[in-house]
Order: sequence, then C-alpha cells, then structure tokens
Amino acid sequence: MRCVTYAGETVITSDDVAASLVELTAAVAKEGQAEAVSIPIVTEEKKVAQAELVIGVGNDVLSAPVEWNDEEPDFSHAAEELKNHRLFPRTHLHAVESDPEADDAPIDWDFDQPTEA
Repeated sequence: MRCVTYAGETVITSDDVAASLVELTAAVAKEGQAEAVSIPIVTEEKKVAQAELVIGVGNDVLSAPVEWNDEEPDFSHAAEELKNHRLFPRTHLHAVESDPEADDAPIDWDFDQPTEA
C-alpha cells in the first residue's frame, strides 16, 4: 500500500494505483495540461472511498510506502483505468527484421482482389 500526498492531504491507495497516478500525472504535466481523475482510497476507518484529484501542471503528487497489516483491497480496475487514459505513456513498438533462416513462408496478399465469402 502507498500513501499519496496531494495538496497537503494524504490518502492511502494500492501500489498499482499510486504508480499509475504518478506516471499519468507526469505525462499530463509534460503535455502542459491538467486533468481530473478519481482514485480508490482506504479511509482511516479502513473503508473504501473515492478521492477526486486534478493532476498535471502545477499539481504535485508524492507516493510513499506505508505500513499496512490488513488485507489489501483490489484496486486493479482503477489502475487499469488510469493506464487507459489517452496521455498515459505507452511503450512503442519497434520493427524488427525477419530471420532469413526461418521456415516461415512469406505471405503474399493481394489487397486489390476481393475476398470470397
């Protein structure tokens, strides 16, 4: 679990949500923008709640480990939502040369020919 500090307030969330939030915050700021996001948190009473944040330019987010002895909530859906944000950094695909020694036969598609149904 991680402690996320934002605008002088501290909330507790899962490792994956905190990591995704930090990455997205940096990416949004890099674009010179700000975005509103919502993340799941655990309150002092150990209940699940939502926190609303504005991330990006001028909005610092700090994530630090926190000692946690209870069962960790599954916030993976929220981490995935952050990762699906249009500005979240993506790995770029790189073209590679095919192995000339491979047994794969080249595919010869003629895109101008209609396909048979």
